[in-house]
Amino acid sequence: MANEEQRTPGEDPNADEVPAQEPESQDSGSAPQPDLTVEDILEAEQSDAAADADSADAGASADADNPYLDDLRRLTAEYANYRKRTEANAAIEKQRAIAAAVSPMLTVLDDLDRAEKHGDLAEGSAFATIAQKIRGTFERIGVQSFGETGEVFDPQIHEAIAQVPVPGTEQQTVLDVIERGYRIGEVELRPAKVAVAVGADG
Repeated sequence: MANEEQRTPGEDPNADEVPAQEPESQDSGSAPQPDLTVEDILEAEQSDAAADADSADAGASADADNPYLDDLRRLTAEYANYRKRTEANAAIEKQRAIAAAVSPMLTVLDDLDRAEKHGDLAEGSAFATIAQKIRGTFERIGVQSFGETGEVFDPQIHEAIAQVPVPGTEQQTVLDVIERGYRIGEVELRPAKVAVAVGADG
């Protein structure tokens, strides 16, 4: 037929087809993987742990032999102590400043104590309310009173105004508080003025 493609006699009709290639093996070019056992994994982990321990020991030994590290630790400790001393001194200086301002007003508290002993500060009265506010103000700024009847006499905080012989007294005690003592923190404003009970034999 005229429309049929002319072929050379003896020519293979499938000559134009590309032969199919066989797929390459997935294992070509790769080394076979060994089978790991539980013992192999445990031995590897133990080896890693031993290596880490050796590295830590080596680092600790290097730190112990490092003089600069010792100097750094010493300077750090000295700075910490210096900071504590500075803060403590600042607190004491603050207390002393308050004490200098408050000391002249302690006589007001003495007057309130005398008025209370005389019964002039009856509960509910106007004077009692004023006295409560004044005492509250002193407490808020840190003023603390001390000196109570019956406590052991201590010359460090008590000033003996009088000694009263009392039969059977074996240890000097505060018989009466003439004026209460006051302090702010570690700063003493004044000692407590007291009458001291002593033995009748002197």
